[in-house]
Amino acid sequence: MKVRLALPHEAQALWNIRNRAIRHGCRESYDADVIAAWTPELMPETFPRVIVNNPFFVVDDPISNSPAATGFLDLACGSVEAVFTLPAFLGQGMASRILQAIKEEAVKRGFTQLTLSSTPNACEFYERNGFTLIQEALYPSSLAGTSLRCMEMVCVLPLASDIKRNN
Repeated sequence: MKVRLALPHEAQALWNIRNRAIRHGCRESYDADVIAAWTPELMPETFPRVIVNNPFFVVDDPISNSPAATGFLDLACGSVEAVFTLPAFLGQGMASRILQAIKEEAVKRGFTQLTLSSTPNACEFYERNGFTLIQEALYPSSLAGTSLRCMEMVCVLPLASDIKRNN
């Protein structure tokens, strides 16, 4: 299972992974009408730029060699964003591998911590991967047209110099 950087021409496929993951995983956390508004088929014009301007990682389905899981490091905010896995691939470690790649990239770039806003259903996943819950909050979503309940989380990263010393 190899993690690689996403390619700009994959934007629509990555957007589709996002939508399918939200529709599947967030059913118990948000109302159906909120999920429908939050996951439009039409990809925002800004989404492809996110792929170009940030380290945006994917893991491919080993059979089709097409993306099955995503996630990126938002360089402007030092946050983890868009960690999504197609429902058929849940539990196979793809998202954990992407999260590890994001952490490694963040350390290389000098970040000392990462933040994220998790949906309620994904909070335990992030805790298993080194994040600590700071507080529950409301995240304003222009796509959903409302504020979404989320969990603000943080992960303290090792210093790059500490990693070099231990290797």
